Amino acid sequence: MIKVLGHAGLHRRVAINVGAGFVPGTNTVVMGAAIAGGKLGWEMVGIRDGFEGLLHPDRYPDGGLLTLSPELIENLDPATGGILGQAPRVDPFHARTVSEDKTAEEVDLSDELLNRLKAAEIDGLISVVSGPGLGILYKLHRKGLHTVCIPRSIENDIPATALSFGFNSAFSITIKMLSKARQAAQSARKIAVVEVLGEQAGWLALQAGIAARADAVLMPEIPCDLKMVAARLKDKISPRRPYGLVVVAEGAKFVDHKPAQTIPQSGHAAETVATTLQPMIATEIYPLAIGPWARGGDPTALDHQLGMAYGAGAVQVLKGGQNGMMVAFVPPDIKFVPLADTINKVRTVPADSEFLRIAQSLGIYLGHPL
Repeated sequence: MIKVLGHAGLHRRVAINVGAGFVPGTNTVVMGAAIAGGKLGWEMVGIRDGFEGLLHPDRYPDGGLLTLSPELIENLDPATGGILGQAPRVDPFHARTVSEDKTAEEVDLSDELLNRLKAAEIDGLISVVSGPGLGILYKLHRKGLHTVCIPRSIENDIPATALSFGFNSAFSITIKMLSKARQAAQSARKIAVVEVLGEQAGWLALQAGIAARADAVLMPEIPCDLKMVAARLKDKISPRRPYGLVVVAEGAKFVDHKPAQTIPQSGHAAETVATTLQPMIATEIYPLAIGPWARGGDPTALDHQLGMAYGAGAVQVLKGGQNGMMVAFVPPDIKFVPLADTINKVRTVPADSEFLRIAQSLGIYLGHPL
């Protein structure tokens, strides 16, 4: 599907799509890739809603593919909702369908998807995806798809990159909301237990907790005894300081002289912690879950710059004849790593993290004695 056009070199038709989950500023990645590809004379198109635009083009009045023309990109607002939408949480290798006898079943649509990409004369695909998406794209790559992935994660839990797209924006919003929660707790003379995003990794809880001067940060990497949290809070609560702030990641783990237990369902960590602590502390405790709200708002300047760099970097990978790669930010450089090195792994907070030492030096309880 690569066409030789004489002195103009290679003409390519490259598509861009976005995986599941909203992240503010995704348009900047699309802009970076479209501008860089356009400078090479490539035709850049967007696939709507992940792969839905290819598999179900009839669902879209103007078709499932969107031409990313220079005029469209020039007038695209990076802060608005993603122009390409996002994928439903559907794995094309395990797509749920309803058969003729009205029974639900899983089918493998990967071959059909590859055939549709071929029919659309798309010879390269840039995907903005999270951890599960990397695994899906890796399997499609092994079946012949020329793909480059861009790491996108609110939790910053994708390995091989120091900073996933979207984390800095969520980090900024989370800090602002934690600061408001702290002010409210101080005014009401209560303890705020605030849940933030972080199902598998505690980067957001830890870094935002440091910035908001939390009394305790509870996260997946360090199982926590809530009796110890209660003891620490009672030591800190006084007539001079009759309030407190506890930041808890949604995937935090807890121990009570038994194997570590994880909160059974996302969205209930703050409520569980507050309910457990209340009988042990005289000060009133109120739970608050701000996790999902961190996905809204405008992208930060850092994510705006990173999105453009990631998009342009993906084009550079394809230009160099490579594929099956992920673009990674390894300060101070943008580098390219094989997808095989990124799948089935989670970037968690290591035990020797400098952020842990900083939190401890500030008197923040992390789940074990300082």
